[in-house]
Amino acid sequence: MAEALEKPRTLPYVSAINEAVREVLNEYDNSFVVGEDVAGAGGVYGYYHGLLDEFGPERMYDTPISEEGIIGLGVGAAATGCRPIVDLMFMDFMGECMDEIANQLAKMRYMFGGRATLPVTMLTMGGAGASLAAQHSQSLEAWICHLPGLKVVMPTTPYDAKGLIISAARDDNPVIVCLNKMSLAIQGEVPEGSYTIPLGEANVVRQGSNFTIVAMGRMLHEALQAAEQLKEFGIDTEVIDPRTLQPFDTATVVKSVRKTHRLLIVHEAVRFGGFGGEIAAQIQEEAFDYLDAPVARVGAPFSPVPFSPALEAIYVPNAERIVAEARKVLGL
Repeated sequence: MAEALEKPRTLPYVSAINEAVREVLNEYDNSFVVGEDVAGAGGVYGYYHGLLDEFGPERMYDTPISEEGIIGLGVGAAATGCRPIVDLMFMDFMGECMDEIANQLAKMRYMFGGRATLPVTMLTMGGAGASLAAQHSQSLEAWICHLPGLKVVMPTTPYDAKGLIISAARDDNPVIVCLNKMSLAIQGEVPEGSYTIPLGEANVVRQGSNFTIVAMGRMLHEALQAAEQLKEFGIDTEVIDPRTLQPFDTATVVKSVRKTHRLLIVHEAVRFGGFGGEIAAQIQEEAFDYLDAPVARVGAPFSPVPFSPALEAIYVPNAERIVAEARKVLGL
């Protein structure tokens, strides 16, 4: 009797992050993790759980509440031969350390004429949905995508979280990994051991023929639901997960638009000034003659994130809003 095939291994997003960091610490003796509550508490979200026991206090460092100090420590350590993972608990706190991010982390390799490497991996958490209010729920990826010298990734699935973090840690440039707190429990297939996902390479998650949606971060899951709903209108939707925002894989989106002739961009961040505007500009420059309708966008309203769960649920884009915008683009 033939042996039953083993089911693919599934893990939640939070455990995939933990495995990625473990793989990096095992691969590089000069790698360590530094941030608020990363060691003793295993991180505020739990994705460093068990790593202090495994690697010890010399490689898992708790810091005071000083985002400026955390990023500055990472920059200095990387410039002198280490490969640090720095944890910025909330993306909202980038304002506390923006000088270190914009003027040191992003600029140092350029200012040393490329002779210095700066292999800093920065993990940070964004997104609304947990009633953490205006100062702990923002999606600010557009800030850092505007800074030459940084790479920016936004993993959506457990598989991507592990692979992109390992790729980030192996890169000799600073890479900021934008995670989402509402994705932590999402389950997905994750191989054992180490693997990488190329930075700057998008993933066509769903093939389609007459409509394209580019969805960032956890909005991918809403976009896939919307694609199923659009089937009742005869719309065969292609869904693309950029995975990396900087450098952005424009070519994959252009190829899709040449086939489908319409594009909708979805992100959780505020629509005005969001990264979707840059994607729209690039597609209209590269594929204008293939568009049968203006590029459309779905994002959060121009408002701070509300604390009220009822208001927050209205604030965050969802499948219904994506379908409504798609129907406008398609004239349905």
